[in-house]
Amino acid sequence: MIHPTRHYPSQLPWPDISDKAKWSVSSFKFGFGAECLTDGDPDTFWHSDGPQPHFISIEFSKKVAIQKLSLFLSFNEDDSYTPATIEIRAGTGANDLQSIQIINFDKPDGWITFDVGTEPAETEEEPPEGIYAYVVQIAILANHMSGKDTHVRGLRVLGVCNEE
Repeated sequence: MIHPTRHYPSQLPWPDISDKAKWSVSSFKFGFGAECLTDGDPDTFWHSDGPQPHFISIEFSKKVAIQKLSLFLSFNEDDSYTPATIEIRAGTGANDLQSIQIINFDKPDGWITFDVGTEPAETEEEPPEGIYAYVVQIAILANHMSGKDTHVRGLRVLGVCNEE
């Protein structure tokens, strides 16, 4: 079980590589675009607009190693706008994205950091294997209480430890 934390931990062992990418979203309401995902302010949020599924696409100029994603979701503040089911996809471009995993949330409130690796670790001391991709996409497949539009208050892409 992944337990959320309200405040983003300042010291994480994985490097934040979010700023090395170009971010886009499938839709947004004016003033609530992709920039709200990375501004570091949990009081701002991306607000999708239109039919589901909603997408956040993160494109890197070169293939990068990705270990984890960290999402800030707040059921307490966003109610039916809160994602309940997301799908993580990755690939070399928008046309060859492969499903990596599907994650379900139950009324999350805070930062949730999770592995995006496809292979589990062979030993407990060894971290799970990350993914290597040019593009990562988060697809919001369903919201709590069957909501249509989505709020995501923050998103970080974390690289592999000791990876340049």
